[in-house]
Amino acid sequence: MRDARAEVKRPIGLRLWLSGGWIALLALAAIFAPLIAPHDPLAQDLFLGRMPPFWMDGAEPGYWLGTDSLGRDVLSRIIHGAQIAMIVALVAGTITCVIGASLGLMAGYYRGWADRVISRLVDIWMAFPPVLFAILLIAVLGPGLMSIIIAIIVIDWTRFARVIRAEALTQGAMDYVASAQVAGRTRFSTMLAEILPNVLPTVVALLTLEMGIAVIVEAILSFVNLSISTDSPTWGGMIAEGRTSVHQAWWVLVFPLVALFLTVLSFSQLGEGLKDRFDPVLR
Repeated sequence: MRDARAEVKRPIGLRLWLSGGWIALLALAAIFAPLIAPHDPLAQDLFLGRMPPFWMDGAEPGYWLGTDSLGRDVLSRIIHGAQIAMIVALVAGTITCVIGASLGLMAGYYRGWADRVISRLVDIWMAFPPVLFAILLIAVLGPGLMSIIIAIIVIDWTRFARVIRAEALTQGAMDYVASAQVAGRTRFSTMLAEILPNVLPTVVALLTLEMGIAVIVEAILSFVNLSISTDSPTWGGMIAEGRTSVHQAWWVLVFPLVALFLTVLSFSQLGEGLKDRFDPVLR
């Protein structure tokens, strides 16, 4: 029995360590970007344009991942781009989680008119195409970091509301909820003390998944020049630039694309690993 449990926990632990390690590394890079970035991400030198990475012929010392068409250091721009990605992921993901999970919890536990109102609101909100809705909001609010965060919150709270509502409906029908109410607890106290801890693993999984989605949304908006200033280093902007010169300088496209892929994958795997690790039913 112990061997079987160890086999189950081993891949979960490895997944948590790998994904959590990448997210932690990215967070440290974002926090200390001005200190660890080898060059100014906005500094241009046309004489150093499209220099290859350090292991290729013609590389320039100090430019580890090469330069773009304007001679800007690719590594420094990726590190500074991590600041934008992490801010959007943490702020937009957390606020979206709080709003959507709270509404879903109330709809699933209280039911009745609260469930009908919230469910209808979710249905109406989800009728709008999310990408077009985001572009419309950015066009109205204007480009900027705050506009991106607001757009993600307005669009994605419905995902939390629907999933947590279903979880709360299931948990609300359990015997332990009825026992808590018989013991004299108020409905609000029962929701917080009994329902919330049992849906929390799902909330955590959705939160980390939403953080990955927020990073993708910011990259998409940067790709179409609807994010922050085009001079600021963003992964989506770097991918858009690299796409136009992929045959002459493939590294400008590939390295930010790899950073984006690893970040989204890490957020997803971190959420799944935490859910499996702390789910009361699985424990």
